Amino acid sequence: MQGRQKTVTILMADDDEDDSMLVSEALAESQLPIEAYIVRNGEELMDFLYNRGRYVDKSSAPRPDLILLDLNMPKKDGIEALRDIKNDPKLRRIPVVVLTTSGAQEDIDNAYDLGANSFIIKPVTFDSFVDVMKTLEKYWFEIVKLPLEGVGDENGQQPNQSSFD
Repeated sequence: MQGRQKTVTILMADDDEDDSMLVSEALAESQLPIEAYIVRNGEELMDFLYNRGRYVDKSSAPRPDLILLDLNMPKKDGIEALRDIKNDPKLRRIPVVVLTTSGAQEDIDNAYDLGANSFIIKPVTFDSFVDVMKTLEKYWFEIVKLPLEGVGDENGQQPNQSSFD
């Protein structure tokens, strides 16, 4: 991983404990420098992103470099959360990858219409999850050049130790 000097922060919003555990294990298995955080619904996701409630301490809720978003969650579903993220100038540049069990064309269209950066149907096997996590990490953090707001702090400032050369 040429040029990587910091751990990448991934925020996963998914109410299914089994799926989030699978993704966490797949990320660990991939042996990539990733710090993963998990929230259980769209309201908790927005609290994390805005450092509200139990996420007021920014050291325990850092700005994510990538959001993995399930669509089917309680309180505020993934579509509503995606709409809120992409309508906020301070959040809209954070890449959002929809990672869901739904393969409905309506969900795919809605997600992209609202600004999702990718739409992935959750893999069925653990090995497939590992492959997806490795591919996501390589694509989003080695191949793609992200805007500063996507990898910087809430003011768009690049951290001292950059993910990029």
